[in-house]
Amino acid sequence: MIRTMLRVRARPGAEQAVRSAWRTAAAQIGVLPGNLRRDLLLDADDPHTFVVVTEWTDDAALLDYENGPVAARFADALRAGCEASTVEDHRVMRDEPGDHQTILVDVEVTVPAARLAEFRRGHAEVTARMAGVPGYLREDLLREPDTDVHHIFAEWRTEAEFHRWVANPAHAREEAGPIAPFLLDFRRRLFHLAAHPGVDRAASTGRETDVHTTTDVLIVGAGPTGLTVAVELARRGIDCRVVEKLVAPPAQADKAIGVHCRTMEIWAEQGIVREAMDAGNWLTGNVVFVNGTQTHRMSWELPGLPYAHLGLPQYETERILTDRLATLGVRPQRGAELTGFTQGVDGVLATLALAGGGTETVRAKYLVGADGAHSRVRELLGLTFSGGLGRFPQLFMLADVDVNWDMPDGHLLRFLHETEGRMDGMLVCVPLRGEGRYRLATLAPPRFFAQTGGKDAPPGFSEELAEPTLDDVQAALDRLAPPGTRASNLRWSSVFRISHGIVDRYGHGRVFVAGDAAHLHPPAGGQGMNTGIQDAWNLAWKVALAVRGVAAPGLLDSYEAERRPEGEEIVGRAVRMAFTDELDRADLERQFLQEMSLLLSYADSPLVGECVTDPDALRVGPRPGDRAPDLGGLCRQGVGHPLRLRDLTGGTRHTLLVYADASAAPAEVAAVPGLCADIRAQTRGEVDAYLLLSPDAEDPRLLAPPVVRDAGGEFRSRYGVTGVALYLIRPDGHVGFRSQPIDPDALRKNLHLVFGGAR
Repeated sequence: MIRTMLRVRARPGAEQAVRSAWRTAAAQIGVLPGNLRRDLLLDADDPHTFVVVTEWTDDAALLDYENGPVAARFADALRAGCEASTVEDHRVMRDEPGDHQTILVDVEVTVPAARLAEFRRGHAEVTARMAGVPGYLREDLLREPDTDVHHIFAEWRTEAEFHRWVANPAHAREEAGPIAPFLLDFRRRLFHLAAHPGVDRAASTGRETDVHTTTDVLIVGAGPTGLTVAVELARRGIDCRVVEKLVAPPAQADKAIGVHCRTMEIWAEQGIVREAMDAGNWLTGNVVFVNGTQTHRMSWELPGLPYAHLGLPQYETERILTDRLATLGVRPQRGAELTGFTQGVDGVLATLALAGGGTETVRAKYLVGADGAHSRVRELLGLTFSGGLGRFPQLFMLADVDVNWDMPDGHLLRFLHETEGRMDGMLVCVPLRGEGRYRLATLAPPRFFAQTGGKDAPPGFSEELAEPTLDDVQAALDRLAPPGTRASNLRWSSVFRISHGIVDRYGHGRVFVAGDAAHLHPPAGGQGMNTGIQDAWNLAWKVALAVRGVAAPGLLDSYEAERRPEGEEIVGRAVRMAFTDELDRADLERQFLQEMSLLLSYADSPLVGECVTDPDALRVGPRPGDRAPDLGGLCRQGVGHPLRLRDLTGGTRHTLLVYADASAAPAEVAAVPGLCADIRAQTRGEVDAYLLLSPDAEDPRLLAPPVVRDAGGEFRSRYGVTGVALYLIRPDGHVGFRSQPIDPDALRKNLHLVFGGAR
């Protein structure tokens, strides 16, 4: 037997036309040879979405229908009133036995109308609990029109994993418990995902090829950006693969040293911040000298920072991220170079050249190019740099040396030389772990440019040019550093060329670029690696939702909408700072916080919003799109120590924070459980919810959501809440929506921008 399921979404007002078209088609389908079943189901969470189900005795019967006049007339009838369907909206499955790769389980239950709200709340809780079950992928809740019959349609990675879960007698209590009363009488059928008859699913991009492996997301590049994408996908249970053309990771030759405060905050959520602190050294401030005179000195040890500014060589960053990724079951494949790809409506076919010879073809749902300044993905995607790729005319050199001088520990040092107001010399010294050890960056001696024959040197590190010597480093110190400064113990040096620019687009179709593949800029402020990590942090959670089929159609477009303006601002600022002593001396603290990405906001994003009736409400709190600041002083029953807000919002899902104080009306508080249950149902369990109570508010003793006491009043003060209010925090730690008083409809509309495709 073969089953098909076609998901169609009616335009507003066209729902009855869809039902009418189906009644006509169903009568005609029922008399076709080989037809076993034909049903029209409704998406329980979206009244505009229908699922057309047909079952057939064999492939021939299905193909006769699909190639015949009945299917053509039905398609014509739907076209005017429905949005265009994609390949992913059409599923084909079979009921053949065996251990197959993707299993689809249809559980049919009867839910009396009087208990429908109870069932919906219970089902939302079940989907949240099931997220942690090995092998479970997703599920839809469907219902038969005008009846009490519902279908829980779940997808599992393999039949063996499904049966392993079913065989555990505790599963009904641990995961399915909230809807157990409705499962006393149910019908269950198993199917496995299959190719459409006569279609090679491996060739879904429109070309026939031999596919060696498949994955959800292929990541090209095993630098900090690519590794961050992989960690975030793997944390969410998304199958991903990382390929890197370099056979071995770099031992020391890299530019990135500074790890920004916001990156440290991200690493805390990824579980690697301790390893980073243990391997690095704190950068505690900076000092600028112009023509030998100190122009300013600033401490970076500011109150209220989540973490300080860390010094950590990039090769250590890559080691720590690689080790974290290994704990999630993913290891980069080195010696595998992307040579080409094609993409279609439902996937990407990529070709890899392997270090040992030969090629491999990989099929993926999405591809992320994190392959650096010379990105092959960017080239194949046809992306260009807006305004062209700029290059500084100077050549620069880097060196890792010991320096003997009397300078403040942990401070980044900048020595500039100006002649008639024009800067003609610069030396940047970043402290490394070790006594008197620094990474030095300065202009390369003229002989290196002469070695290029007067032509432009290529961007990035140059393997063609000789390595600078200790004498070259000493010459720069003699000119720019305090008298008597001596360098010793040269461990590594290189010549490099600075390029700057940003691509016109951050992706196309199912392929995206991030990090240096998307933007290049001078190392002023150490922005390169940190900006790439921020790209990955923004992109990964959205791709994960798309892979699981719960993303709104425009969610992935928001990656470019949110990250490209930030990239433009960072590139421009880095270029302006490259040859100046400081961008804005009037407000050095704010500039530092901006460099550390702590002021980053997606306020102009199409995904964020608010509903605030009083102009002064929430005025002092973080705005939509802002980073949601952490705070302490929270208490939860059964926990013997104060909690931080990050203890609630950290993780892989959205977090809904509902606040209430003593002035809140009892009816407003009583409505919170229903709102949270509805939101979890709408997002298929992708929103965790908490009720935060002020110290003087009465505990309503709810079963859900969990209650947390704002014992120190820090949340009230920092987020500016009074009465009843809510904040929706995205998985990347930014405010997605806020409301005071609570407006459930506005919240649902905002969530539809993210989870419009939730099924």
